[in-house]
Amino acid sequence: MASSIDVVKDGDNLKNVPDNKVYVIDLTASPPAVIATVQTGKQPSGMAINRAGNLALVTNRADNSVSVLSISGKTVTVANTVAVAPADAPSQQVSAVAITPDGKRALVAKTGANKAALLDIDGTTVTYKGYDMLTGLFPYNVQITSDGKLGLVSNNGATGVADGQIDTVGVIDLTLDPPREVDQIAVGDGPEGMAVSPTGEYAISLLTNGSGGSVPDKAFFRQDHAIAALLKSDGKTVRKVGQTEVGTLSEGIAFSPDGRYVYVANLGEQELVTYRLEGDKLVALGTPLKLPGHPASMRGSTP
Repeated sequence: MASSIDVVKDGDNLKNVPDNKVYVIDLTASPPAVIATVQTGKQPSGMAINRAGNLALVTNRADNSVSVLSISGKTVTVANTVAVAPADAPSQQVSAVAITPDGKRALVAKTGANKAALLDIDGTTVTYKGYDMLTGLFPYNVQITSDGKLGLVSNNGATGVADGQIDTVGVIDLTLDPPREVDQIAVGDGPEGMAVSPTGEYAISLLTNGSGGSVPDKAFFRQDHAIAALLKSDGKTVRKVGQTEVGTLSEGIAFSPDGRYVYVANLGEQELVTYRLEGDKLVALGTPLKLPGHPASMRGSTP
């Protein structure tokens, strides 16, 4: 679990400053317990663990870097730190990372640069050779399809928040040499959360859509609901096939391991809602699960 921000005293006031910690939680303990603290770069944000379970990558948003964590049983150590831009360069806000299913490459969203970086992975050796792809405005999230052929990037738009303008999901073809963006899918306003199905056929882009948060009540783009935009992949072609209204300021989303169900975390309502994927539609099931806090992110287990 990454601790991105710390709150410190600033005279009589409080202010947010970048933290640098990742907490290791033992889920086999009863109850689960924090067993270690690992120091990374500044403002650890996005995180991805490879399928082998022996490597994690952490994007340090205020540091232009990616921390490489080696995992051996319950022991987690920092193996290396990879710079994806010069340390003295303007912040490129590396916000998210995704590892290919074979564990050999990764994509890093460089939000402040409107690019995605390509990393090569060999065991715990992670290398950045300086290759970036222009993806769109403010790429905030990145995922890779289960077959490893496509990368999907949520481009949050010029302002980085919902603003009433149409935003896109960029499609990166990872089978090309070098990989490159080959398409942009118009999805709606404010794509942030994203999940790809373990079956490889569907992905969902979760749009904040001007719902809740700091959006003024009288703003022309203020909406009552976030949107789950359903994307369908047919080989290397990705298209939007439908959308479903969800809660407010919804950001966390995950598929079930069999790809039949989708879980959406509504930050505004403090709840988790289950949907069933029926054809090209999402159908809400049962009663929402109330949560003790405001969910901002979520991951699911994939085979």
